[in-house]
Amino acid sequence: MGIFDFLTGEFIDVIHWVDDTRDTLVWRFEREGHEIKYGAKLTVREGQAAVFVHEGQLADVFTPGLYMLETNNMPILTTLQHWDHGFKSPFKSEIYFVNTTRFADLKWGTKNPIMARDPEFGPVRLRAYGTYAIRVIDPARFLTEIVGTDGEFTMDEISFQIRNIIVQEFSRVIAGSGIPVLDMAANTADLGKLVAAEISGTLAEYGLSMPELYIENISLPPAVEAAMDKRTSMGIVGDLGKYTQFSAAEAMTAAAQTPNSGMGAGLGMGMGMAMAQQMANTGPWGARAAAMAPAPQAAMAPPPPPPPVEHVWHIAENGQTRGPFSKAAMGRMAAAGELTRETHVWTAGQDGWKHAEDVAELAQLFTILPPPPPGA
Repeated sequence: MGIFDFLTGEFIDVIHWVDDTRDTLVWRFEREGHEIKYGAKLTVREGQAAVFVHEGQLADVFTPGLYMLETNNMPILTTLQHWDHGFKSPFKSEIYFVNTTRFADLKWGTKNPIMARDPEFGPVRLRAYGTYAIRVIDPARFLTEIVGTDGEFTMDEISFQIRNIIVQEFSRVIAGSGIPVLDMAANTADLGKLVAAEISGTLAEYGLSMPELYIENISLPPAVEAAMDKRTSMGIVGDLGKYTQFSAAEAMTAAAQTPNSGMGAGLGMGMGMAMAQQMANTGPWGARAAAMAPAPQAAMAPPPPPPPVEHVWHIAENGQTRGPFSKAAMGRMAAAGELTRETHVWTAGQDGWKHAEDVAELAQLFTILPPPPPGA
């Protein structure tokens, strides 16, 4: 091997990194004992940053571009080494390439149910899951706070910690939002933005940001969902008595159409007896028997309807919600001037926020006036 070949293999002239793993956040440029030649070319591609660490100290950070490693574009490393502008010798330095692209479609979810207080159902346990995206915004801070001296740092090494942060902030936001469980599906986009905003401060300390956070589903325990399904089925059925009569008539019709069935013969005998009884009542002896028969007892009165469900109300003031309040409490607030006609109110089943005067149930609170005083 000639002297030229030896010098060519001893010094590195081109420094770059091409990533094809799709999950690597940081990769250390392996020198294998070789020194970096003064004036070598450093290529930093889009979506990357190069961080120089010299003798354990963080030095220069290079953004995307093509660089000639000289004293004029390595100011921090030059200061650490006490180089002058005449420096021409090779130098030793660790180079870490940091992936600054967005890592998307990462999963998160609640390992255990979240306890929350619902205005309609009371205490409930909620589960949720979704996806999020993460990216490095401060390569130097991320390297010092998270990576350390790891030569190849992947997303799996930090995703568990990020999931814990998401679940913690999600639990706190859900518990303090006051949004009913039945209305959370319509507010998942806003909840996701709110949780991401709350997490941004913590992630910034690691040199990270969360551009996106999506809530795919918020669910109740299976027993509660089964009870809600029964309640929904009862609402679809409507009058339970009429539904029972209809079901019995359908069963009788199906049995009568089935040949050689004991049930069909029994139904036929019953219908024949009913027709004979009707003919006896319409004949001359039937009229006399009907006159001598005691008067039928009065039909049983239908049961009273269930009492109306009292609404509870939420109030929006200065971008925050208060409540829930009963109608009696709303009346006291109206009398005290805390509730006005222009106050925004909301209750379950209502289409968005409305002024109090536009809600028929609350409008009467502002129309009740006291009688004129004595002697007026």
